[in-house]
Amino acid sequence: MSVQQPTWSPPTRSTQEPVLKVYNSLTRSKTEFTPRNGRHVKWYNCGPTVYDASHMGHARNYVTQDVLRRIMTDYFGYDIHFVMNITDIDDKIIERARQNHLLEKFRSEVQSLSQSLIDTVHDAWTLHLRSKVNKGLLAGDKLVEGQEESGWSRLTELAEDKQWKQESLKRDEKFEMYFSSATRTLSALSKARSEFATGKTDTTSAQQLVDAAGDILANSLDAKYKATVTDPAISRNLAAYWEEQFFNDMRRLRVRDPDTLTRVTEYVPEIVAFVERIVSNGYAYEAEGSVYFDTHAFDSADGHDYAKLEPWSKGNRELLEGGEGSLSSKAGRRSASDFALWKASKPGEPSWPSPWGAGRPGWHIECSVMASAILGDNMDIHSGGIDLAFPHHDNEIAQSEAYHNCGAWVNYFLHTGHLHIEGLKMSKSLKNFITIDQILEKYTARQLRLAFLTQLWTSKVDFSESLMTGEVRNIETTFNNFFINAKALLNQDRDNGTNSDGYHHYEVPEQELAKSFHESQSAFRAALCDSFNTPDAINILRDVVSRTNVYINTPRQRLNGQLIERIARWVGQMLRVFGLGEGESPEIGWGQESQGDGNVNREEVLMPYLRSLSAFRDGVRRLAMQKGDTALKDILSLCDKLRDDDLVPLGVALDDQEDGKALIKLVPPAELIKARDEKRALLEAKAAKKAMQVEAERQKRIQKLEKGRVAPQDLFKPPNVPEGTYGSWDEAGVPLTDSEGKELTKNQGKKVQKDWAAQKKLHEEFLAWQKEQSA
Repeated sequence: MSVQQPTWSPPTRSTQEPVLKVYNSLTRSKTEFTPRNGRHVKWYNCGPTVYDASHMGHARNYVTQDVLRRIMTDYFGYDIHFVMNITDIDDKIIERARQNHLLEKFRSEVQSLSQSLIDTVHDAWTLHLRSKVNKGLLAGDKLVEGQEESGWSRLTELAEDKQWKQESLKRDEKFEMYFSSATRTLSALSKARSEFATGKTDTTSAQQLVDAAGDILANSLDAKYKATVTDPAISRNLAAYWEEQFFNDMRRLRVRDPDTLTRVTEYVPEIVAFVERIVSNGYAYEAEGSVYFDTHAFDSADGHDYAKLEPWSKGNRELLEGGEGSLSSKAGRRSASDFALWKASKPGEPSWPSPWGAGRPGWHIECSVMASAILGDNMDIHSGGIDLAFPHHDNEIAQSEAYHNCGAWVNYFLHTGHLHIEGLKMSKSLKNFITIDQILEKYTARQLRLAFLTQLWTSKVDFSESLMTGEVRNIETTFNNFFINAKALLNQDRDNGTNSDGYHHYEVPEQELAKSFHESQSAFRAALCDSFNTPDAINILRDVVSRTNVYINTPRQRLNGQLIERIARWVGQMLRVFGLGEGESPEIGWGQESQGDGNVNREEVLMPYLRSLSAFRDGVRRLAMQKGDTALKDILSLCDKLRDDDLVPLGVALDDQEDGKALIKLVPPAELIKARDEKRALLEAKAAKKAMQVEAERQKRIQKLEKGRVAPQDLFKPPNVPEGTYGSWDEAGVPLTDSEGKELTKNQGKKVQKDWAAQKKLHEEFLAWQKEQSA
């Protein structure tokens, strides 16, 4: 018989691996993520409408989506096709481009300050009050036509009342913005009238008036001349400029580019064909050159439901109107909930040919068409900001399912939460937004990403100074210090050689650290499986670092460098999964950008360090040869200078250890310089405070001594007391009688005796001090 292997029994799982669950807006719950096709994931993300600078709201949305995408690809290993659109034709873009064009044209034609220019600005201001400011006012407060300027002072007094202003904001959330524009313009008008009256009519004065009234003038000029703006390049150029700026900002925030980028203007023929099919399927109708989606027909059809994400918002007229855009016409709509698939273009708007006449795409249709063109009749994930859920995303779903005649166009809808700045909602339309360029002047891309990671991606994020200077800074510092110390210890370990010292160094402390590390790795996976719970995941990484630091800082014969290295590399790798690192390499730390290879100038790299060491050697050698009495003290001063002044700008930190050997750390020079300067500033502040205290004590003593300048025998005599206070004194100057010659009472006598004795003591101290000063 042939020899056979014994039967093998497969292992039994002692614990079950967690499965990825995501918060799905279609169910309002965490549901298990199941791609339709193996590990291939089709993902569409709503991109920006490019008409202005990218702001913190964009950062919140796109950085967060980037984090989720990185976790899916870099941690869970899904093969993702990430598609994003650019809305490069839209009511906002058309209006902004047209107004910018008209205002710039107007400004270029202004050559001097004239009565005509002043009247034009005043007329625009008056129109602004009637059409904009009045919307936020009660009937009794509204400015009367023809009396706007005389009634403005009363309105500014009312605006001082915070409660009144809050009520106005409830009636119109843009009231404060409109009010500020009106105030700024009227101030500029007043200045311009004064200058014109004194004969100052130069171009600079005229253009200052135009610039101050720009917002109001742009609306006025647009109302008059919008039909004259016919060149489609005006809208295209604005969109192209802001698209480039958007991607520049995203790259600065380390947001990965989409795998496929689509633009609305590139898909207009496909949009026309898409709308035609929806009409032929019975879910849309034409009216006066526009095409509207019939929400009632769709909602009542078998297998279809309108507003899957927010069915309770179906009748919300404010949300419905907001979704249509400021240039949309309501003519011919059968229902307030019906929305435009194709808009008939009006004068001053770009257009494309269609079976219904010259027009342009509706806002909602663009994403449906482009996503379907790239990903087909079903996608695994659709993502965007929560403010787009209704009506935009609900309309997307409806028109796509009407086109494909399917019951589920999207399987998982991921919505990121709102961003508030110090508790206030940020809005580009309200002009209270912080641009990405502005925020990156104050904080780094890593710090912003950490701020978002510390809060759930579905939650409202309240971005504040305290968040950035408190929790975020602490987290970054914790990881920075950990990586610096770990690398320094490992470098020191390598310098000591790899020869065995006869011990394995895997005792109880190492076993406990390894066990907790493996448990943390499991907990980290569980956190990410729990709908990408990054706050918990970050806390787990911090706990790993904390436990490792305890191990490092506990005195022992020798650390287990391999264990420290394994933990440090894993922590760095997980941080890079979140996009917190600059590079993709598996090194210890955040990671670095590629530095190139081969062409290293050794002299350029080494000379700064060699000069410092050579200068230190020269100083020590000189002191040794001089054999002065203070040589040892001077050598220690040189050591401090090398550590604090010479090596710090080179990014080298020397930490003195108990064994007399310095621990060498490589740290970014800016961080070391900042830490050194802060330490010096603290010491200087302490020294200054101590000096101030010493001086205060000296002044206090002088003031006390000055009280003793008067001899006790003169204390109760003029000018030290008012003339006539006492009638007679004894030989020591102690009063015996009052001003009327009556003998002092017993209590009065005790008091003056006590005061005399105290003054005698003070006077003796004063005389001693005087003698001391003159010595």
